Amino acid sequence: MTDASTTDQPVPPTDKTAGETFCTSGPHGMGGLNDKMGVKILEISAERVVGTMPVEGNTQPYGLLHGGASVALAETLGSTGSGIHAAAMGKLAVGVDINATHHRSATSGIVTGTATAIHLGRSSAAYEVVITDERGKRVCTSRITCSLIDADRISM
Repeated sequence: MTDASTTDQPVPPTDKTAGETFCTSGPHGMGGLNDKMGVKILEISAERVVGTMPVEGNTQPYGLLHGGASVALAETLGSTGSGIHAAAMGKLAVGVDINATHHRSATSGIVTGTATAIHLGRSSAAYEVVITDERGKRVCTSRITCSLIDADRISM
């Protein structure tokens, strides 16, 4: 439950225009890291953002999904939701805190992250991000908080 009511409707994967438009509207699009990691956004709204990332290419030396890759996916999803919420107020979202607990390893396939809003306020937004493997098993749980700032505070 959030403390700000919203009527945002999720953009389904088939409606690429709105989701892709938002995700690529920044000065650097989705960002080079997301491109390199293979992150794909499947659903997008201020209340919920869903995305995927391949395990292959995002592993540590033992062949397991790198914990930093899980955190990068979580930050992408939470920041995207925060950005949509902030944009409705003419603001920008910037990350100020993120944490993660890694529950189990993933060695292949695709992981899916679901960011669910836990607070949508005037000056901050927070999300719980659950990352699961292809079997639906929880790989990582993360929480991200973004500060919502006036756009003129960032020079692009």
